[in-house]
Amino acid sequence: MNIQQTFPLNIFRAYDIRGKLSNLTPNIICSIAHALAQQYIHAEQTHVVIGYDARLTSPGYANIIQKVLEQQGLNVTNIGCCSSPMMYYIARDFGGNGIMVTASHNPKSDNGIKWILKGEPPSPETIQQVGHLAQVSLSTNGDLHVETVFHQFNPQHCMQYQQSLLNDIQLLRPLKIVLDGLHGSAGHCAKQVLQNLGCEVIALRCEANGHFPDHAPDPSHAAHLQQLQATIIAEKADLGIALDGDGDRVVLLDEQAHIISPDRLISLFAQICLQQHPHKEIVFDVKCSRMVADTVGQLDGQAKMIRTGSSFLRAYLSKSHGTAVFGGEYAGHYVFNDGRGFGYDDGLYAALRVMEYLTQSNANSLSELLSIYPERYCTEDTYISTHEVNPKQVLDDIELLSHHLGARLSKIDGVRLDFDDGFGIIRASNTGEYFTVRFDADHPDRLTEIRQKFVSMLQHQYPQIAQELAQA
Repeated sequence: MNIQQTFPLNIFRAYDIRGKLSNLTPNIICSIAHALAQQYIHAEQTHVVIGYDARLTSPGYANIIQKVLEQQGLNVTNIGCCSSPMMYYIARDFGGNGIMVTASHNPKSDNGIKWILKGEPPSPETIQQVGHLAQVSLSTNGDLHVETVFHQFNPQHCMQYQQSLLNDIQLLRPLKIVLDGLHGSAGHCAKQVLQNLGCEVIALRCEANGHFPDHAPDPSHAAHLQQLQATIIAEKADLGIALDGDGDRVVLLDEQAHIISPDRLISLFAQICLQQHPHKEIVFDVKCSRMVADTVGQLDGQAKMIRTGSSFLRAYLSKSHGTAVFGGEYAGHYVFNDGRGFGYDDGLYAALRVMEYLTQSNANSLSELLSIYPERYCTEDTYISTHEVNPKQVLDDIELLSHHLGARLSKIDGVRLDFDDGFGIIRASNTGEYFTVRFDADHPDRLTEIRQKFVSMLQHQYPQIAQELAQA
């Protein structure tokens, strides 16, 4: 058997390892663990924290990784089922070294691994390196016996993480919150934090359940938030919070159950941070609308657009040495670097910062607080199959065809075309075999026109992609 042909290098993505369970087998997990052990040892690290999400395979996979790391002479602290932010927080006590077994918001048929080394997420090059090291060690694994391991919850570590949030956040009045954990690993602890802050909490799907009986733990799809919306209205709540599968992303809803777009939320976070730290940099990814950059400019801050990926966001903030005070991603990752928070994406913490600001403002509601940032006309992230075409070729062709449109071209990540009244972007996904496409405009008619420009550019050479885009 040719290892090269059977080893799933495609699961080693731009900012984590993620793929179908058919590819991410116990043997592959074992190989990855050997590769990660080499990385930590090479960096002269001695202690690693391991956490895992609600997925059915996650405790067993965490156990495999733990055994391999211990065999390689590393000390391991397994903190059980937890959110990624909780793992990042606990890892601070162990040299900033941690591994999280999670596929985040992906469906239950997937799993994956995120990790940090000395507090930093891996670069795309490092992830590829782990892939090649894992490929080499695969042949030495033999047949792996996988023990049945059940999800364990460690109250001690949960309390440590909770306390850090309670020490940071000052609510001037309690709020009524509907919290949707989407059956992921973050809901349980989030509920306790909110209650300890004096809030009334109506908890939905806050028990970890790797069967994900309703749908994938992805709050970025409006269809997944219908129960949350109905409960906000029924309970007359102040706001709703939805966390993804591992709790590093958040979606917020106002008291009218309107989903707050990431563009508006990043604008609000820019306002929060620039009030305390004038003229500093606000970072956002290429999928954000022009409203974000315009808002930052109006607040006298420095707007900085970077490629999509929470690890790139965190790395940029870390290297800015305090110049950049906040970073946000359209996918719902928000990172504070303003002397508060811990420099990583934590969905609950982002929600708490909004709640704090709301209680300290003169606004009577979240919708009133956000009223200065009008809702845009835009599409959700839309996923279009590559139809087995080389993504790079498609993007090169669009770039070539776009020159006559009079748009401002950006190639930070994929192809982004900015017009005076909106934009469109198409980029190859970092987490699957598809394109991610998004459109945004000042007016609904203009939204349709911008989308049609992209369809027209694809029509001749890539009719299947064009058709899918037109129907999305």
